[in-house]
This record gives sequence, C-alpha cells and structure tokens, in this order.
Amino acid sequence: METTERVLTLLGLLQQRQVWTGPELAERLGVTDRTVRRDIERLRTLGYPVRAGQGVGGGYQLGPGQHLPPLLLDDEEAIATAMSLLAGAGASDAALRALTKLDQVLPVRLRHEVRALSGSTESFGSGREPVDREVLMTLARACRDQVEAGFDYPSGGTAGRRRVEPYRLVASDRRWYLFAYDLDRQDWRTFRVDRMSGVAARTWRFRPRPAPDAAAHVQEGVASGVYPHEARFLVHAPAETVRAQVPPSAAFVTDRGDGRCELRSGAASLDFVLMHMVLLGHPFDILDPPELHERCRVLAERLTAAGRA
Repeated sequence: METTERVLTLLGLLQQRQVWTGPELAERLGVTDRTVRRDIERLRTLGYPVRAGQGVGGGYQLGPGQHLPPLLLDDEEAIATAMSLLAGAGASDAALRALTKLDQVLPVRLRHEVRALSGSTESFGSGREPVDREVLMTLARACRDQVEAGFDYPSGGTAGRRRVEPYRLVASDRRWYLFAYDLDRQDWRTFRVDRMSGVAARTWRFRPRPAPDAAAHVQEGVASGVYPHEARFLVHAPAETVRAQVPPSAAFVTDRGDGRCELRSGAASLDFVLMHMVLLGHPFDILDPPELHERCRVLAERLTAAGRA
C-alpha cells in the first residue's frame, strides 16, 4: 500500500471509532508501530487533530468538535488513490465508504475529477496493469458528460479509428476496459484501454441507450469470447463457492439455484479447460460443446492408465 493510500486508510479508521491503540492500527494497516507513528504525524502536519492518550484505555483518537481540513493530494495522488479503491475493492461497502470520505476532504478542483472516475467505473476484479492516467480520465469524463469519444484501436492486424458512445469503464483482475456503443458497427463493444491510442473526447453529445450490465458483459467476453474454444458446465456447487475458486477473467459463473451454477470458460484447448474443471473438485455435467464428452472419456482413460502404472 502506497503512503498516500495508507494515510487515507488511517484517517478512515480513526473516523470509525473513538480510540485505537497503536498495535491495533499497525495490524489493520499491515505496518509497524513506528510507521503508524509517522503516519499520525503526517495527519497532524496536515492539520488533523489526532490525540494520543497514555496508559490503560489510551490510544489515538480524532479531536472532537473541529472541522477537518482538505486532504492535500496532488492530481496524480488523488486519481491513483481513487483508481486503487475502485479497482481493488470494486463496489464493496468499504470502497464506497472510503470514496465518500475522499470526496469530502478533497479540494473542489480534484473532487470533480474523482467523481468523474468513480461514477463511470464498474468492477469484477481488480485492475492491476497500469494504464495512462490521462487516457483513463478522458474516458471517464466522456462517460460522465455523455459525449462521443474517438480512438485508434487494432483489429485484424491493423489499427483503425473507432467512434463510440462510452458507457462505463470496467476494471477486471488484470486490465481496464471501456464498454461502449460502437457507432460504426451499431452494437455494444468492449475495448482494452491499454490498446487504445489517440484517445480524444468529441463535442457531440448523445442520449444514453438501454444498456446491458457492463461488468457482466465484459466479464463474459473476457472469460470466453476471446478464445477459440468455449465450454459450458453445470457445476453442482453454489455460485459463490465456485466464484471464489476461479479468477473473474477465467470464467463466468451464473447461479442456477438449488446449490448449482453454470460456468462458462474459454481456452486454447478443450483439454485445458476440462482439467481445470476437474481440479475445482466439484461434480459437474458437460453442457457444451458436444465434442467435450469424447475429450472427457479420453482424459479419463489416460488418468486411469497412469494410476495403474
């Protein structure tokens, strides 16, 4: 965790309850007591009234009855903190609480930018690979302001100009994506942000169209649509259990009720996706494709033969 993000998290903890001991804060932040003391001094330097009590029942607490000053973050620090919260924790309660506190203490100039990003972002994982901050903010503003965007994007070995109505930025467990309506292809499309170039917001405003669930649509496409083979399984285990076992970008899991779920996944090899299903450890039925039944029989014979050796 970076220093700025850690200090912001520390401020959030101090606002959650009246008193924290140094060891409690150190454990929650994953740092040493010495680092906690340094971060407390950083908050005091910024004007936050953090008191330190001694003895039994003592600890750190925010002084009552005082207005908290703006959090002193530059543009890059504010956007990086918001990106980390959005991509790392998705739409969890903790992330929303932290974003709310960030919004309350930022200067007006930065607050508007962070709201543009948070209001235009969804998640089904945590975006890990870095992308250009200006590109991300340009797309976030376009989503917020409902204006067309244009960019160069590779397809079929060549890069062509795309005109889109941007809808949402979506963070996966690996990358950032833009979910948008492609004006030339007249359909919804998913674009990897790191593959874009020449990104620019246009002056033409648009009226939002009825849209599918952005995060689910992107996840389904990432998990299966980009691979030469796609497979569907009925897994005899709860959807929450299976989701916890597979990366969001590797499989799309749908609850089917009665403690079962449907799993869709893609791979370069049917044998590869079949082996992953076996390793999950749950009973399953093959739904599609039909040839996977034969691959399952061949794999079972190989495993049986290996067990006899």
